[in-house]
Amino acid sequence: MDGEYTNNSPRPHKPKPFAPADFEVFAGGIDPSRVSEAAHMAAHALVRHGRGSDDPDVTRRLVELADQQGLDAIAEMWAASPPRSLPGALWRLYALRAATQQNPERMASYFASGKEAAQVSKVVAGVAEPPGAEEMAAMADTILSGAFEGEFDVALERFAAFCRVVALGQANHADAAEAGNGPHATKLTRNSHQLIKTAEDLEHAAASWRRGELD
Repeated sequence: MDGEYTNNSPRPHKPKPFAPADFEVFAGGIDPSRVSEAAHMAAHALVRHGRGSDDPDVTRRLVELADQQGLDAIAEMWAASPPRSLPGALWRLYALRAATQQNPERMASYFASGKEAAQVSKVVAGVAEPPGAEEMAAMADTILSGAFEGEFDVALERFAAFCRVVALGQANHADAAEAGNGPHATKLTRNSHQLIKTAEDLEHAAASWRRGELD
């Protein structure tokens, strides 16, 4: 999985190529405590606005926020937040959707390779069968929509399950590539391990949300 916000231009800012498993930590600014406070306030405001509206257009605009502003703008706001916090969780939801939308064919290939060994995670992720490129893109939109119009913890758990299936698929691809392309196999293995960590962070955030402790 290879592959990252706001300018004043009225034209949409195209997201940069981004690897969802890498989750770079961006510079925090002069006063990290104030940057962190702003990140948390923005995350709470966004979720409250989305969950407080019954307008599907509001949900659609929130889902497509990174498309319009650029994923790098969201990264500036939230990527440096602790992974098991509300802004950190939101960053991962947007980043995973962006990576899936950018290369749904590759995601579909990884998912198809990992789904048989991860039946429970496959069901939780909720990808339609067969898991092709269109199904991957639709799944990513549906999960992020659910964060605003459904149960936030369920959205976190669905993307966590998706990460686990894709990670298994990457591991399978790494095994197949080992003999002919060692560096590629190594990269796939590293990304697989990072996606498992992302899944664990999202699952922890979901549990914290249910306890009313995700801040």
